[in-house]
Amino acid sequence: MEFASADPSVVRFITQRVMLNAWLRAARKHRPLPLLVDFDPGDVSGELPDMMGYDVEGDDEAARYIIKQEGARLVATYGNDPKHSRTNRYLHDAIGPERYARVLPSYVACLRHRRPIYTASMVQDADGKDVTFERLLLPFGFGERVEQIIGSIKAISIEGGFKVDNLMGPKSTRAPANLVNAVIDLAIMPSAVERRAADDVVEL
Repeated sequence: MEFASADPSVVRFITQRVMLNAWLRAARKHRPLPLLVDFDPGDVSGELPDMMGYDVEGDDEAARYIIKQEGARLVATYGNDPKHSRTNRYLHDAIGPERYARVLPSYVACLRHRRPIYTASMVQDADGKDVTFERLLLPFGFGERVEQIIGSIKAISIEGGFKVDNLMGPKSTRAPANLVNAVIDLAIMPSAVERRAADDVVEL
């Protein structure tokens, strides 16, 4: 799966843009990766049902992702039993090999680029309505190694209300169709103002 370079405007959901902007602010304090302690998106308690949090073990395709936070709406979206928590389990064990193979390229890209990854795909609910499924992954860590990932996962339909149950689960009617695969790395470059300020510095 190829990921094209993009700037923050590729992210459409306002709440995801808020979290992305908070990541960018934290990244200015500590590069190449921001520290999780510097991540301050404000009050996101209302977003927790659509968020995932992971600790990362290893690197690249051999890495494993330990679920530390699992949003309630995502449990329904992936067709899981809400009575059985997946917290502290490995992602590949929790969602099964077929679904893991679909999402893994996004997580590997997040580790390799050490930058936010944004994807959008089209799925259908139980009534056949088209639903856009949008995922934003934000990497954190010391040095150049990603140690944590925060994910925000949103679903929307231009056809109005839709059924979230099993939307991305094993009983979904068809596999998601990729619409966007982006690595948000253009915003990391210094702004024109910052470049001019640097050019004006004279060393004595």
